[in-house]
Amino acid sequence: MESLHFEEGVQAQQQASNNNDSKRGGWATFPFIIGCHVSLALVAGGWASNLLVYLITEYNIKSITATKILNIAFGCSALFPIAAAIISDSFSGSLPVVSIFAFVSLLGMIMFILTAVIHSLRPPQCVIGSYTCETPSNFQYAVIYMTLLLASLGVGGTRFTIATMGAEQFDKANDQGIFFNWYFLTLYIANAISFSAIVYIQDNVSWGLGFGICAIANVIGLAVFIMGKKFYCQVKPKGSPFTSVARVMVSAIRKRKIPRTIANHDYNFGTTEALKMEDDASMKSLRFLNRAALITEDDKQLDGYYARSWRLCTMEEVEALKTVIKLIPLWSAGIFLSTSIGISSSLITLQALTLNRHIGPHFEFPAGSFLLFNLLATAISIFIVDRFFTPMWRNLTHRSLTPIQRIGIGHVINILGLVGYALIEIRRLHVVRTHSHTNQPSLVVPMSAFWLVVPLAIVGIGEGFHFPGSVALYYQEFPISLKSMSTAMVSLLLAIGFFLSSAIIDLVKRTTTWLPDDINVGRVDNVYWMLTVIGVVNFGYYIICAKLFKYQNIEEHDGDSRSAP
Repeated sequence: MESLHFEEGVQAQQQASNNNDSKRGGWATFPFIIGCHVSLALVAGGWASNLLVYLITEYNIKSITATKILNIAFGCSALFPIAAAIISDSFSGSLPVVSIFAFVSLLGMIMFILTAVIHSLRPPQCVIGSYTCETPSNFQYAVIYMTLLLASLGVGGTRFTIATMGAEQFDKANDQGIFFNWYFLTLYIANAISFSAIVYIQDNVSWGLGFGICAIANVIGLAVFIMGKKFYCQVKPKGSPFTSVARVMVSAIRKRKIPRTIANHDYNFGTTEALKMEDDASMKSLRFLNRAALITEDDKQLDGYYARSWRLCTMEEVEALKTVIKLIPLWSAGIFLSTSIGISSSLITLQALTLNRHIGPHFEFPAGSFLLFNLLATAISIFIVDRFFTPMWRNLTHRSLTPIQRIGIGHVINILGLVGYALIEIRRLHVVRTHSHTNQPSLVVPMSAFWLVVPLAIVGIGEGFHFPGSVALYYQEFPISLKSMSTAMVSLLLAIGFFLSSAIIDLVKRTTTWLPDDINVGRVDNVYWMLTVIGVVNFGYYIICAKLFKYQNIEEHDGDSRSAP
């Protein structure tokens, strides 16, 4: 079989471009990128954290319907980063993507301001829980949906793309690590400000002022980002990793009728001799995909050479797709985690609206700010896990804490948090019936809303285990050619979880009496018990997947085998 030849001119041109770009980047870009990131994170938290309250109090949307709208909006915010990554990797690079979507975010905030200050864009205000409230017109629904679309596009198109662009400014892994530490630290700080100060302004001063502050922050963030343009190292688009995945699948399907061969020299191993895999161990799994790298006479070009196309891939590309497929079962077990978090975060706000949120005689804690406790618990748990729990685990077990074990611990803690939610709701319903607050949604239930902090903190601790563990697993296990897909997998997980949250809430509302618009006459506790049972079953599924999974790229330093956990 003739040897394969690949074009080198493009590579040389890209290398020359990279040499020119090496004069840029570095820590000089840090203030501009982080400044933009903090501003946009403040904006995202400013509208998202209190959206449920806004829809209920200002748009007279029934509470359960509002939760479905909320979860769909969050799902879109988690899904759009995948599209942004494809555009950035394939066509434009990170700089134009961040600039354009930051401007889209600004348009969304302007729309939010208009809905808050122009009375005709929302129905007349009435008492929460009243059965005579005027619902939004079709036009008013269209306006708020367009507003949410723009705001979600702004968040989805910028948040992860900024992280990628920031990492591209540094050549050393240590510098990239420091950047990511600052990225997540500033993200938590910005969210904490949004969940507290901005939400308080919206609830107690003016929705228009709260959204206006977000719009000003958006303008500042966009301006700061553009000011740093001359300092940025702009990496040229290298093509989306999704294209490589699609090429392998298309090539394998097109060659499905060709008799399979077992001779290594009949496969396209590219220019890397080490990939010939003399023992054929990897090639024996998912063998159908091997056909994508099978060389046939139809693959020969007019010049007599063979080149990669939608008919012929390299075995490196094939094995990369196999690695992703083997991760899918473990990945799918995380869908329910995102779903339960989406449902509970919505219901928590509804519960808080009914409870006593006063701290002292004059200050009332905003219902939309209760998720701040979840955020703080997550941030603190990540610090404790990395600084104390992981070293202690290594000392006690003489083994490193693997990503799969870390995710599994997160599953267990999340289940405990769901049990806590259910117990708190049982107590709340008892107080409602004792004080005859049934069918009186406008009355405050004489029970402290701060009981909700306990399960919120538990679930936050669980997130500190399973979300970083998931990122670590995908990033370390994904082949180099598909590394940028690793964050997309996490984003897709969140998106599916939020969309399923909305679907499950709708299903429960249609088939049971657990979720009426007045939760004082419902059984929200049964929803939490349902999620707990599903969580236990899902954890069993996760354990099975973990037992069957074998690490590909993570070396076990304790001398154990490469099989999980």
